[in-house]
Amino acid sequence: MSNDETTPGPRASRRSDKPRKRHRGLKITLGVLLVLLLATGGTLYWLYSQLDGNIKGVDINKALGEDRPEKLPTSGQNLLVLGSDSRAGAENEELGGGGAVSGARSDTAMVVHIPEGRSKAVAVSVPRDTLVTRPECVKDDGSTVAGKERVMFNSVYAQVGPACVVKTVEKMSGVRVDHYLEIDFAGFKDLVDAIGGVTVDVPQDIDDKASGLHLTAGPQKLDGTQSLAYVRTRHGIGDGSDLGRIGLQQQFLMALLSEVKSQDLLGSPANSYKIAKSATKSLTTDSSLASLASLAEFARSMNGVDPASMETIMLPVAYDKVDPNRVIAAEPQAGRLWKAIREDATIPEDAKKSPATGG
Repeated sequence: MSNDETTPGPRASRRSDKPRKRHRGLKITLGVLLVLLLATGGTLYWLYSQLDGNIKGVDINKALGEDRPEKLPTSGQNLLVLGSDSRAGAENEELGGGGAVSGARSDTAMVVHIPEGRSKAVAVSVPRDTLVTRPECVKDDGSTVAGKERVMFNSVYAQVGPACVVKTVEKMSGVRVDHYLEIDFAGFKDLVDAIGGVTVDVPQDIDDKASGLHLTAGPQKLDGTQSLAYVRTRHGIGDGSDLGRIGLQQQFLMALLSEVKSQDLLGSPANSYKIAKSATKSLTTDSSLASLASLAEFARSMNGVDPASMETIMLPVAYDKVDPNRVIAAEPQAGRLWKAIREDATIPEDAKKSPATGG
């Protein structure tokens, strides 16, 4: 995640990440935790209510209407997961660079596809510098924003809002987005600290003076501040572009999910509450998931997905011929990738190859 406008440069090889071995299975689902909270009543019920009130909801279905792609022909699900660089609040302002950039942008975007059976998943990262056609959208105040061609993908969030990001993704992919989840910088940092840090295998020495991140290659346990700098760094690795750091973001996401899943929630109710508080206070979802009970039910349905087996792909892109500092979806690769997701089918290997790799 980065809040600057640095653009892609010369090509460099991308490093592959090593899946982190899961040491322990999930001891208790969030749904069971909720049952325990409700059963004890009194103070714990108040804590549950507080967590429930933390979650913000966006009515995506109302905002987008009926002009949307068809739902998957199976029980598979598609989620749009955004990492937002909102400057709202003192903590976000400090993390985002002292308020140097106004507003907010969708700094990290992943379309997560969970096929029928829900035993595996694939995450497709959409580079923030991708030029897309933004469709006509309606803002929260009811005003209409005309569609526009060749806009940077991450600008859609700032200019029109999350519902328009969903609409843009659906128009460019033909994939129906079933759910929307967004977490901001401060929430990301606090969640990592709440679970006691995340261990990642740093692919190479990182010396990023812009973020203050200095790491040596090899396994490193990162706290919240370091983790935030790690997924946002673009000057400390590769060619300094957004494409170069997508591998780091995907690697870190898998490590984070594995760490959360290995937490012994039953053995430490206090820590469980701390994690849940950190996860919910900066979380925005679509309205159908905007309650602790709904999130618990969804999490329970995802219990069979092992983060270690989740596949991560960058949307195949090529450098734009008019502006080589931007990228566009590469065809026919991107079309084949989205088609496989629309049909809940296996993604062809040739649909995963990107002409522009980040260096």
